[in-house]
Amino acid sequence: MNFTQSFRLAIKSLLTSKMRALLTMLGIIIGVAAVIIITSLGNGMQNYMNDQFEQMGSNLIQVNVMDDGSSRTVDTDDFYALVGKYPKYLSGVTPYLSSRVVVRHGNEEDAFERTSVYGVSETFYNNDKGLTMQGEKLEHGRFLTYIDVQREQGVCVIGSYIADTAFNGNAMGQVITLSGDPYTVIGVFEAKAESAKGSGDDVIYIPYTRAQRLSAGGGYAMYLLTSTSRNTASAAKGLVERRLQKTFPDAGNYFVMTSAEMMDAMNTMVDLLITILTLIAALSLLVGGIGIMNIMLVSVTERTREIGIRKSLGAKQRNIRWQFIIEAGTTSAIGGVIGIGLGILCANILTFVLGAVVGTGSSEFHAIPTPGGIAVAFGVSVAIGILFGYLPANKAAKLNPIDALRYE
Repeated sequence: MNFTQSFRLAIKSLLTSKMRALLTMLGIIIGVAAVIIITSLGNGMQNYMNDQFEQMGSNLIQVNVMDDGSSRTVDTDDFYALVGKYPKYLSGVTPYLSSRVVVRHGNEEDAFERTSVYGVSETFYNNDKGLTMQGEKLEHGRFLTYIDVQREQGVCVIGSYIADTAFNGNAMGQVITLSGDPYTVIGVFEAKAESAKGSGDDVIYIPYTRAQRLSAGGGYAMYLLTSTSRNTASAAKGLVERRLQKTFPDAGNYFVMTSAEMMDAMNTMVDLLITILTLIAALSLLVGGIGIMNIMLVSVTERTREIGIRKSLGAKQRNIRWQFIIEAGTTSAIGGVIGIGLGILCANILTFVLGAVVGTGSSEFHAIPTPGGIAVAFGVSVAIGILFGYLPANKAAKLNPIDALRYE
């Protein structure tokens, strides 16, 4: 009996008992679908994060300087001097001061209790790209200017959540209060998240010279620098670290990272998470394999006389063994195909669900099933069927033909 005949017999056997076949495949279907969904969401998340980092620019350098309570310090003027000294490698710098303030508009305060307020300089916004260093785009008005920063003007640029909540979308020229001080809205960002409380749209940018008056949190100062290009980012990072080493002998007092390193670190974390979740999901495949082995043992018992007749007509052990192995492999392969289809369908549904709930937008976040992931999931499902089908097939192959013919 060749492979084609064995395959046809396997299909015939599955069609004879459709419900039992479906229940047998269920573990494989669930396992493969789970693997496809997890890898698809992971790939989609990686692409989404990489796009966000690309928007910020691959030449961004983040610097955190810790406050160790000593007289040693590095301030904004030091970083400006560093940029001026090495224009070949560094193109700009801005403080990024997080301030704890009470945000209020009229009598409304609770709606803004999770609003993030940051103090930055005019270089935080790139006029050529039309984006901030963190990827925000202006929808109305303008960003902070050099004059605003130098004169400590009471002006601010706000996110779409605040514009909608406090001013019903008509925020330009309006006034919002930060810790009792009035700030005039000169710009509004486009919505980039779900435009909800505490989201990336619930944010206010003010001149860092004004933010220095407010209470800074965290015991550290953050600076964002830009290198002249992606190729000079590594050299620029080295220059920043060398400057910080002059002030802080202990490297634990500062932290410097480029956007490329941030992206690599995030991708590594996502890869690790995907691997762990995939291994957990793969347990369903083992359960499915056990189910296949169980049903194949039952099948061997039910078809004992058939096996005896085939052996009496000259079928060899390898023929019987391959017949049942192919049947087990076919069962798991069909389950794998169904699982792949179900996984792709669920991944597409989750793309729109996440777009609606999380606010990434279906045009930005896509759960992407990769051909490699699909091939591996299908291959593993077939391998599971063959592996767990071998024991019942071997048992069938070793049956004594006389005892098999006598079996009732």
